[in-house]
Amino acid sequence: MITYQNIYSGIVTVIAVTMLFSCQGNLNQVRALDQQADSPQTIGEAMFLKYTDSGRVVATLKSPKMLDFTNLEFPYREFPEGVKVEFFDEDNNKNTVTANYAIIYDGPGLIDLQGNVVLVTSDSTKLEADQLFWDQSLAWVFTDKANTIRFANGARNDGQGFDSDLNFSNFRSRTNVGIQVIEEKNK
Repeated sequence: MITYQNIYSGIVTVIAVTMLFSCQGNLNQVRALDQQADSPQTIGEAMFLKYTDSGRVVATLKSPKMLDFTNLEFPYREFPEGVKVEFFDEDNNKNTVTANYAIIYDGPGLIDLQGNVVLVTSDSTKLEADQLFWDQSLAWVFTDKANTIRFANGARNDGQGFDSDLNFSNFRSRTNVGIQVIEEKNK
């Protein structure tokens, strides 16, 4: 015999089972609902990172703040309060880059440095620019902005745009004025 109590308990059971199965979901989807579309997935403060290769430190990065947007379709990391990066070669020679702002685009491997960019190589070549792009895959730096380069031999180049390898051994300058040091050889 079916009673109202059996009907009510059957309805409650069906509703409870339905609710139980409908609550299953992907944790990442739930987190995405809680996160704004343009907010970083991670915020790092007082950053000091060491990059190593086979146990040898090849670079260090210091920054007061990093915003990690690698959760987006076009992933990147932003350093809104500046960055200082030191690179070490196999002989432990150090090159240093500082900038007021930096952004690293993961996909193309491009770094955009802006505001009081200063690059000092291990041989004392010094580059000062408003903006500098660094293509990591090609080990190439370039800019279309005003820049000054002081070479270790005393040469100086004030220009509007250049591109070069990281050692400044293959250097192409666009519009420029400067002092060049040329060695003459006796025959």
